[in-house]
Amino acid sequence: MTPDSAAAAARGRPGVRGGLSRSSPRPSRRRGAPWLYLAPALAVIGGLLVYPVWQLGLISFLEYTQAQVSGGEPTSFQGFGNYTRLFGDEQFWQVLLATVVFAAACVVATLAVGCALAVLLTRVRAVPRLALMLAALGAWATPAVTGSTVWLLLFDPDFGPVNHILGLGDHSWTYGRLSAFCLVLLEVVWCSFPFVMVTVYAGIRAVPAEVLEAAALDGASQWRIWRSVLAPMLRPILVIVTIQSVIWDFKVFTQIYVMTNGGGIAGQNLVLNVYAYQQAFASSQYGLGSAIGVVMLLILLVVTLGYLRLLRRQGEEL
Repeated sequence: MTPDSAAAAARGRPGVRGGLSRSSPRPSRRRGAPWLYLAPALAVIGGLLVYPVWQLGLISFLEYTQAQVSGGEPTSFQGFGNYTRLFGDEQFWQVLLATVVFAAACVVATLAVGCALAVLLTRVRAVPRLALMLAALGAWATPAVTGSTVWLLLFDPDFGPVNHILGLGDHSWTYGRLSAFCLVLLEVVWCSFPFVMVTVYAGIRAVPAEVLEAAALDGASQWRIWRSVLAPMLRPILVIVTIQSVIWDFKVFTQIYVMTNGGGIAGQNLVLNVYAYQQAFASSQYGLGSAIGVVMLLILLVVTLGYLRLLRRQGEEL
């Protein structure tokens, strides 16, 4: 081999200095290309999400009441004063406990109804399946205010058909604390289960039919097929619908506010979102209301990240 040909071969080899210097910028450009494609979406998310969250956190550290909003008094930095006041309020802890219990009940009921109806969709014929899908999508598309008003009319103590059918007379469902929460839970599940049903049904359709047939031939019941075959295969989908349900149900506002007339008698049906609204807008304590919003955001982040970490420990790929 001549000296010229040896030098040319050395320049073409990846481990040699000459070849590496010419090709090294290309991998870095490839690594940066996805971020260039994501840049417009990240800019929109930053404007619609990051900036409001930043403002929420900033106001939570300020004394920000109607006097500051109107310009009558200067805004002053309070540090953790709003949080100290919030955590020292016994009503806050009562509302937090009620919110956690109510949201957990809504999530469990929504997942149970949605998954059961998703399995049912795979067992019925085309016409009943289409009717069920249209009815569920109609409930999903109904605005929360409209759906809450309709449920109030259905359970109205004077003119509601539910009391007449059950023979309850003029029983008021929104008077008692537990019955009011149960009524709101039914409405929340009614407008939330279609998302779970459609998502899980699409996942079931993606499972190979041979797997389900083999389980049925082995004598497995429908419940055993769901628990031992479908649920493990649908776990990534169930993770998504569970997290979505936790977020939606933990920050329920419209249903509680409309159906219990702002939180029930003496605030017995308050949840954190309604409690924050009362503190911020009814009492003009915007800093305190922002602190409640920050606490809600942190709770949701901790629950979501903890749930994902638990799944990763179990070897799930998300």
